This record gives sequence, C-alpha cells and structure tokens, in this order.
Amino acid sequence: MRTFIILTTALLSFGITALMGFWLIPLLRKVKYGQTILDIGPVWHKNKQGTPTMGGFLFIAGVLVATTVGYLVYMSADGGESELSPLLGTRLFAGMVMAMAFAFLGFVDDYIKVVKKRNLGLTAGQKMVMQILISAIYLSILYLAGDTSTVLWIPVIGPLDLGLFYYPVALLILVVGTVNAVNLTDGIDGLASSVTFVVSLGFMVIAAILSAYEMQLLAIAVAGAMLGFLIWNFHPAKVFMGDTGSMFLGGIVVALGFGLGLPFLIAILGIIYLVETLSVMLQVASFKLTGKRIFKMSPIHHHFEMCGWSEVKIVGVFSAITAIGCVLGVWWIVSL
Repeated sequence: MRTFIILTTALLSFGITALMGFWLIPLLRKVKYGQTILDIGPVWHKNKQGTPTMGGFLFIAGVLVATTVGYLVYMSADGGESELSPLLGTRLFAGMVMAMAFAFLGFVDDYIKVVKKRNLGLTAGQKMVMQILISAIYLSILYLAGDTSTVLWIPVIGPLDLGLFYYPVALLILVVGTVNAVNLTDGIDGLASSVTFVVSLGFMVIAAILSAYEMQLLAIAVAGAMLGFLIWNFHPAKVFMGDTGSMFLGGIVVALGFGLGLPFLIAILGIIYLVETLSVMLQVASFKLTGKRIFKMSPIHHHFEMCGWSEVKIVGVFSAITAIGCVLGVWWIVSL
C-alpha cells in the first residue's frame, strides 16, 4: 500500500506539472511575462529575451497537491494513521507553508522585474529582511511543535550541540543560505530543476531508510514535479521558473533537511548549491581584495559557459556531482 501511494504521488505530481504547462506557458506569453536578460550574464543569453518566466507555478502546484493527496490517502488507509508521526506531519506542512512563503517573496520579485520593469526587482535588503522573517517563523513553529533539539549532526565530527548558537546558524546559514543558493543555481536551462531532481531522490532514499514516510512523500513529489518541469525547462527552455520557483525549491530543500532532523544533509546532497554560493563569495572577495577575478564569471556555471561548455554539458556534469553527493549522504546515514 505504501509503495503504491508513493508511486501515485510521483505520477500525480509529474502529471500536474507537465500538463499545466500547456495552459500556463501560453498564458504567460499572452500577458507578456517574459524574462528580461541583464547585461551581466553571457552575451548569448540575450537570445532568451522574452522567454516566459514565473513557470515555477507549474511545479508548486504539482508538489503541493500531490504531497497533500498522498498524505491524506495514506492517513485514511487501514493502519496508515497509526504509522504517521505528529511531529513529522508538523514538519511536513510547516515546511510546505514556509516554501510557499518564499515562493510568494519570489513572485513579488518577479512581478516587479516583469510588470514594473525594474530589472533588479526587490533590493537585497528587502529580500534579506523578508527571508529572515519567514525563516524565523518556520523555526518557531518547529520549536513550538516540540522540535527543540539544538544538536547538529555533522559527518566525521558527529553530534555537535550548539546550544543557543543553533538558532542563528539554522536561520542564517541553513535556511536563508539554502534558499539563496538554490536561487543562484537557477542560471541556465534545466540546471536548478535537474540538480533538485537528483537531490530529491537522495532525500527520498534517506527518508525510506529512516522510515520517515512523510518526508518520503514530499521528496518523491518534488522528483516527479522536476521531471514534469524539465519537459518545458530543458534546453532550449520554453519557460523559466523565475524567483517564484527557485525560492520555492530552496524552501522545499530546507523542509526536507529539517524534516528529517538532519539539516546538514542539505550541504551534502546539495553540494552544487554550496559550490555555486561559494563561487560568488570567492569572486566578490577576490575582486575587492586584489582587483582580480578567480572565475571568468560567477556563479560557477557561467564560468564553464565562458570556457565553452554547452548548457546541456554543464547540467549533466553538475547533476552527476550531485548524485555523488547523494551517494555520500546515503552512506553517511547508513553508517550511523
């Protein structure tokens, strides 16, 4: 029964995401919600000018509907309710609400860029304040639900009790940092969606090992949605996810990590998100300190573009590296 519901959840998420594209993408074109390509990127990206954006609504619908239906069906099944954990249920739905809040913030940013014609959208300060607020509310809900542990499990080191330092670390690095890292990864056709597809499979396997059925449902729903979205987003992309989609995905990755009680998994399974962020930080620091750049362009996927790699090759290599990270994450969990 459990396997059937999981597979059905994946198919439902895939179907909703893929089929909605036939309706939403023409609508986005009709209302002229097209991407504005800034001059800071590779010059050949100008060919993508006008490609519909805010396509993240496709997989947002797929993930939310499929996960909720799968959870309710299993809950109503004979013996299903007794196998579900109230704490994991709280983590699941608090995580989805948090991801939707980030999606709304991303939508406001996209709306300002596309409709108000302000290319940079919200200011960095405005984004940061709202991201911190959303993250603080999410962590507060988990705390009030009984999720009061301040222990962070780290490979090699083991359990590390951070005490009160856990909360600023969790808020600024593990939540806000992850959301922005996924947002940075969304820079070429199919990259963020392909990487997140692999990440979600890694989380699904780990959730199965830990018997965290609620998180397994969410992970498989994300995997199905990413496959459905790639029909429209793989190179050459017919639609972009926009900040609406990338911030939602960042929130979902956070929800999976915290949902399993192992947020450090985000750094292992999402190794590409981490590399993308570090490339930007190193580039900025190097230029400010020495006046020289380390990479031809950052985030690092643009560096490889400038080196002559095709978008498809970058997506393939980055997805393969993500798969290695997922294998290491699974190995770590099994070794525990």
